[in-house]
Amino acid sequence: MIQYTRTQLDNGLTVICHTDSGTPFVCVNTLYKVGARNESPHKTGFAHLFEHLMFGGSVHIPDFDREVQDAGGDSNAYTTNDYITIPAPNIETALWLESDRMLALNFSQHTLDVQKQVVIEEYKQRYLNAPYGDVWLKLRPLAYKVHPYRWPTIGISPDHIEKATLDDVKNFFAHYYAPNNAIICISGNISENKALELVKKWFGNIPPTPYAYPEIPAEPIQTESRRLVSRHNKVPSDALYKVYHMDKRLSGNFYCCDIISDLLSNGQSSRLYQNLIKNTREFSEIEAYVGGEYDPGLFIFSGKIAGNTSVEKAEEALLNEIAGFIHDPITDREFEKILNKTEARISYSEINYQNKAANLAYFEFLGDIDLINTEKVRYEKTDIRQVKATAQEIFRAENCSTLLYLK
Repeated sequence: MIQYTRTQLDNGLTVICHTDSGTPFVCVNTLYKVGARNESPHKTGFAHLFEHLMFGGSVHIPDFDREVQDAGGDSNAYTTNDYITIPAPNIETALWLESDRMLALNFSQHTLDVQKQVVIEEYKQRYLNAPYGDVWLKLRPLAYKVHPYRWPTIGISPDHIEKATLDDVKNFFAHYYAPNNAIICISGNISENKALELVKKWFGNIPPTPYAYPEIPAEPIQTESRRLVSRHNKVPSDALYKVYHMDKRLSGNFYCCDIISDLLSNGQSSRLYQNLIKNTREFSEIEAYVGGEYDPGLFIFSGKIAGNTSVEKAEEALLNEIAGFIHDPITDREFEKILNKTEARISYSEINYQNKAANLAYFEFLGDIDLINTEKVRYEKTDIRQVKATAQEIFRAENCSTLLYLK
């Protein structure tokens, strides 16, 4: 059982504290409740841009990384979290750095121009010039027609970042990067009372934002199968992607889908590996996984087709495997093995104080922080009957979007 305290300051900042005396370090994990789902379809990629701008300095701190390194720590960020790990005696350095950029990020035109170019180059290298790099630029708008999940975190187009003005980013920052839209989790060698006292000292006077967040449109139920064929001269083999709509992260449907994905493709004893790679060699690689999004997300099949197999034959083989999963029995041994793997994965994630800081902040963001202690039980309570019913419900042709990515 992981012990923690949860406090909300007068300015709306949520503070989570967890003591781990087994380390000489402290991790300060800051999560801002903003991402691609909060962006306008005409101005996408801003949350990812801010991941970079957060390290461009603030009003009192021109070089963020140097201050962290001088205090013996390190830092990193990903949309939407950032964290600092630092020796416990230097905890105030981390809180000073985080509070200063929450209060007043450096919005010089020069900093913006530099980070825009960094993001644009990242977009080109990872999404436009890499083999299969633009898969999600095609799959997302195929699967989503209304919800902001129809574009990736980095945005619809590098043009959106290129055209971003100083006023655009200032407004985005003022709306979302405020204490009442943030979660700070401190995990490590510090008492919970002391951690809370220091957070109040450094963050307590930062004013909240009055911004009222617009309602995010729900994605309508998909009622017909969708299909896209895309041809490229930069890929070594044909690829097949099938995505099915599933429920959100906090639903019971998520746990069933996660177990389904593991039964299908977790390890070399899994069904897809044994039947589609080892035995029939229809695919050179194949996997099934879930996105785990805050809002209803996707169950994904992704595979590279073997060179001696036609696209039609490979797709038929995958659909037969999906149908077989729905109709054929799941043995108790097969099911228990996946539950044991899941329990081991969760237990391992609770060992490291940095992981605990990230998990506590993320579960608080989802709306159920006690998942840190109850998620294993949720998996254990899922039975074969529920898994079968979930598979039958989501793996319907009219709920599927297919991308054929051909060489």
